[in-house]
Amino acid sequence: MKRPCGTFDTDYGQDMAIARTRFQWIVGIVAALIFFVVMPFFTSTDMLSKINIIGIAIIAALGLNILTGYCGQLNFGHSGFIAVGAYITGILITHLGWNWWATVPVAALGTALIGLIFGLPSLRIKGFYIAVTTLAAFYIIMFIIIRSENLTGGIYGLNIGTVQLGNIIFDNEQKFFYLIMFFLVLLTFFAKNIVRGRIGRAFIAIRDNDLAAELMGINIFKYKLLAFAICSAYAGIAGSLFAAYYGYISAEQFTFRESIWYIGYIIVGGMGTIAGTFFGVIFLKVLESIVTGFAPDLSSLLPVLGSQLISGLMIIMFSIVVILFLIFEPRGLYHRWELAKTTIRLWPFLY
Repeated sequence: MKRPCGTFDTDYGQDMAIARTRFQWIVGIVAALIFFVVMPFFTSTDMLSKINIIGIAIIAALGLNILTGYCGQLNFGHSGFIAVGAYITGILITHLGWNWWATVPVAALGTALIGLIFGLPSLRIKGFYIAVTTLAAFYIIMFIIIRSENLTGGIYGLNIGTVQLGNIIFDNEQKFFYLIMFFLVLLTFFAKNIVRGRIGRAFIAIRDNDLAAELMGINIFKYKLLAFAICSAYAGIAGSLFAAYYGYISAEQFTFRESIWYIGYIIVGGMGTIAGTFFGVIFLKVLESIVTGFAPDLSSLLPVLGSQLISGLMIIMFSIVVILFLIFEPRGLYHRWELAKTTIRLWPFLY
């Protein structure tokens, strides 16, 4: 690991540390204070809404990156697992009168169990075939949600109501900002420690060569199921936050296109990197906002395209961006971030 001049790692703990120097600690603390203390009070409601949506998407994408980026198991049905978490929360609140906070761990565990069930075929199949299995899982989940009208409300969905913690009612963007960021920081911490520990090393070995990993004594079936469970648990928590934030859920909110978007997030950001998940989600969400902002002007200039211009243009832009990253920067934005840090650290000696 390249470090500032005169700074050396003397043990594995220092080498694996997230912040390795005092300067990094100071910068991190200052940035956190600005982000969590200053920004919510000086940012518009619209901008806070976008940040909250990005935060929920990052939580869901973190789980997918652990499964796909670290363990090498494709998942084309991630949006379906997010729906499971959202509907578990909705059912418990609507039919049983639970408090939202009590539904979060149940949503995580319930979605993890569903992920285990659909992860069972991973022992016998892999690659494209496991991708088709997860695609089938998505349509099975959505079929059950739509047909179970007594529980899920069918095509009409469920009203979730407001989230409350003691006397605090989460009824505006600022309060939801702190709620979502609490889970985001906590789950990022868990994800970072999972992937840099024994479990993460087993995931990477399976991703690189599952046969060699098995010969080294790694129980590949156990770790594949664990990866599916972790990915699904993250999706369940994201779904629970999604339900709380919008206050209403329906099957139309969880589409197959969203599942493809999540794969695009980790490709653009950098597969197999926690920080890359943040880069990918933020980059594509900002791109979506820019395209959405320009779409009305383009629609007025080209009225023949009609009202479908916004969604169609976003799909085109998303596809082009993912293709360009796969061709020219397959390691994602995180790789560029590492190169930029190395360049700054070694300047002016760029060799």
